[in-house]
Amino acid sequence: MAMNRQDCALTLASMLVLVAPAGAQTLRLAPVFSDNMVVQRDQPVPVEGSATPGAEVSAQLGDTPGVTARADSAGRWRIELPARAATAATTLTVRAAGETLRLANVAVGDVFLCSGQSNMEFQLRVATNADSFVSQSANPALRLFNVPRQSSPAPQAQLATPTTWQLSAPESTRGFSAACYFMGAELQRKRKVPVGLIAASWGGSIIQDWLSEPGLRRNGGYDSGLALLALRRTDPAAAQREWEGQVDRYVKRATATLAPPITADTNRFWEEWGGDFAMFDGVGVYTSQVTLTADQARRARRIHLAAVDDMDRSLVNGQLLGATVGWNTDRIYAIVPGQLRAGANRIEVRAVDSGGGGGMWGATPRRIELDDGSSIALDQPWQFRRGASLRDAGPAPNVPWIGSSGLTTLDNGMIAPLGRIPLAGIAWYQGEANVNEAEAYAKLLPSLIADWRERFSTRRFAIVQLANYGPLSGTPNDSAWAALREVQRATVAADRDAGLA
Repeated sequence: MAMNRQDCALTLASMLVLVAPAGAQTLRLAPVFSDNMVVQRDQPVPVEGSATPGAEVSAQLGDTPGVTARADSAGRWRIELPARAATAATTLTVRAAGETLRLANVAVGDVFLCSGQSNMEFQLRVATNADSFVSQSANPALRLFNVPRQSSPAPQAQLATPTTWQLSAPESTRGFSAACYFMGAELQRKRKVPVGLIAASWGGSIIQDWLSEPGLRRNGGYDSGLALLALRRTDPAAAQREWEGQVDRYVKRATATLAPPITADTNRFWEEWGGDFAMFDGVGVYTSQVTLTADQARRARRIHLAAVDDMDRSLVNGQLLGATVGWNTDRIYAIVPGQLRAGANRIEVRAVDSGGGGGMWGATPRRIELDDGSSIALDQPWQFRRGASLRDAGPAPNVPWIGSSGLTTLDNGMIAPLGRIPLAGIAWYQGEANVNEAEAYAKLLPSLIADWRERFSTRRFAIVQLANYGPLSGTPNDSAWAALREVQRATVAADRDAGLA
């Protein structure tokens, strides 16, 4: 994919701040440090970690003079080594209190961060002609670091699981981001220096979840969500109750007026029904009924409603069964004694679709489970009534602590552990999950760019514009997809250090 500004390289490098476990007295490096890593050329090289509180720590890259620092009262230390020109392989040596750590085959070159949602997360192994690309991917001058998924309400010093740098080879590239790999391989071929790629993506994620708390607050309008996130850290039950109240009020408002009922296909997203539903993101209500004997109603324990994209509030006979967020999570709700009765019982699923597919879907059998493990099928037709679109109702309240649809949790869990390392550039491939809020995205995207530029000491920022999507139209029409694409274009046009692919 070509870039229209300079290289607009994607950057990320890493040097995380690692906090040692309580009582630990051993020398450690931040989790982004390992054999085969790449550090950014022509910029000071920060090295971070932990040691015995008060210990003198020295670090040395190759045969250049070492630099010393002293661990603070918590055992944290940070050393900046002199800038180096590109180097294919050297050694990073760290010493403290009689201990020595050596990282082998460390390269000095250009480091890039690749981040975003599913299009950036999409793995090389499933790309077109994957077998050919994977089999030819061996390149010791290209190094890969795959950040594991982690969502957190507070900034983390550690990654979710131990992760090491890998040389580009069939074993490492197969599960790596395809877009990031192709970009990095091309940059390495052209620049003829070592290239390090850090991939940190989460499918379906919104941009608000990748911003830091200060960066998000600068946009305004997120104080209540951030307050709820803070409450979650101290009183999860109270935070859950408050969020459920917000969703209840939103859904009631968005379903105050409903279209006439139609028969629903609950095995497919409503977008796949075609017609007016092809691009519908919003709220809809599914209803069905089941007839039970008094014995069956008494013995009912759980109801299985399969998956609902993205959020649901499900009721039986007007009483709440439960509410869940997650487009591919099967809804299984406990039945409280007295909720079901002999005769007809009305089941209602209020679904909120924030983008992409929407509504009840999947082939998982919908059923009522009895106390002996047997089931009663929910095989009566489901009716559907369309409510307000997101454009009319406004964005649905997200659960601020849920990874991908929350606020700051991916920044806390996947970006914060990388520390403040210098990068050559950053590549960003995201937008689908925010497609119905182009006006807000016009502020959020520049905020993310500013946030990460300051953190990673780089200016170059590449944005991959959303691809064409949706049904063809023979006449001009209003398009949320086009509106977000225009925000991406305009953001780059106003920024001389950004590029658009």
